[in-house]
Order: sequence, then structure tokens, then C-alpha cells
Amino acid sequence: MRFLIINGPNLNLLGKREPDIYGKDGYEVLCQRLKAYAAAHASTAECFQTNHEGAIIDAIHAADGVYDAIVLNPGAYTHYSIAILDALKAVDVPCVEVHISNVHQREEFRHKSVTAPACVGQICGLGLYGYEAAMGYFLERT
Repeated sequence: MRFLIINGPNLNLLGKREPDIYGKDGYEVLCQRLKAYAAAHASTAECFQTNHEGAIIDAIHAADGVYDAIVLNPGAYTHYSIAILDALKAVDVPCVEVHISNVHQREEFRHKSVTAPACVGQICGLGLYGYEAAMGYFLERT
């Protein structure tokens, strides 16, 4: 399988930003971990991170016909980006939404995802393992 891992705003600060919530491992550690996981399953993973909504949309559009699955952590865009929702609906690439923290144990505004309805599932609260769980889901379906 060919995975596209898309990470939104502030995920480039993993390991620095609120490590009690997001953990102490940096973004590069996450990417290396996911690439190794993919390789161990005869697959590939490309990591993409941006703090810009339009770049996420462009990456989703470009994934169509190139990747077999998207693992998406839209960050704060989860809660208000109808544009990302529409992009996910516009392509023929299944997506699982991932959140490192358990968003349901945090502020009320984090409880609602506007992007999840375009995804086959949502994983939250499992730390970085949530990305591997999403990839594992797709690997078991093939």
C-alpha cells in the first residue's frame, strides 16, 4: 500500500508543544516510525506537514490515483474546515482521521470534527500509535 500521512497546523512542533499532551517525540521521529511501519508491511509512507489549509487541500487532491490511503491529522482544522471536508469527499482515496490526544477529554470545541464525516473512521487518544493503527486498518482491508 501507498500511504500519504498528512499532518496539519503545529504538528511540526511535536516534542516541543505541550509534551504532556502530545508526547516528547518530535515530528521526524513520527515520520521515521511510520515509514518503518510501512516498510515492515511491504508498503510505503510519505509524510507531509503544513500549517496552511490550502496546502492540505492540494495534497488531498494530488493523492487521487497516487496513494491507496490517507492518514490525516488536520489539527485545529478538524473543527472548522469545510474545505478539507470537501476535498476528502472529492477524491477516491479513503482516509482515517487521527488525533494524538483524546479530543473528547479536552475543551468542548475539540469534541466536534467537521472533517470526520468524509473519513472511514477516526482514532483519537492513542498517541503516535494512532497513526499505525490507522495504517493497520487499511492493511487488513487489502
